[in-house]
Amino acid sequence: MKVIEKVDLKELYEIDEYLWIQETVKLLKKKQLDQIDLENLIDELESTANEIKFNISDLLQNIIRYLLLLNYCHDKKDRGQNYRDLKAEITHYRIETNRRITENFYNYLNDQIDHIYENAREYVKARSGLDIFPVECPYTLDHLLNEDWFPEL
Repeated sequence: MKVIEKVDLKELYEIDEYLWIQETVKLLKKKQLDQIDLENLIDELESTANEIKFNISDLLQNIIRYLLLLNYCHDKKDRGQNYRDLKAEITHYRIETNRRITENFYNYLNDQIDHIYENAREYVKARSGLDIFPVECPYTLDHLLNEDWFPEL
């Protein structure tokens, strides 16, 4: 293994991203800002922000998926294991979403709800083999995030 005496952060970024992050954090803590690989730091921060937005959108999409399955693909007379499993999944994704939600993310999700719903709808259509789901999202964001709310069956 080769030991590097002086680290060229731009080169290190291409070789070992994790080590690049560790070295960048050290420099930031020491306030050695003139040695920071600013171009790659900006790219990493933008990438992280996009990943966070993707993750929160994905959580909401899972809530919608399971609600659609519960609401439209579930035998309404059967209150058995499948029904409980669907409600448990919805609860799980609501808890995870609500742990991460901020006013900024709430506004982002509200702006993106039509797109998120369409992706969820396409997934559930493919999974169920049915094309019975509303074209427009039948749920408000507040309903989707409310851990106590479930649609009337």
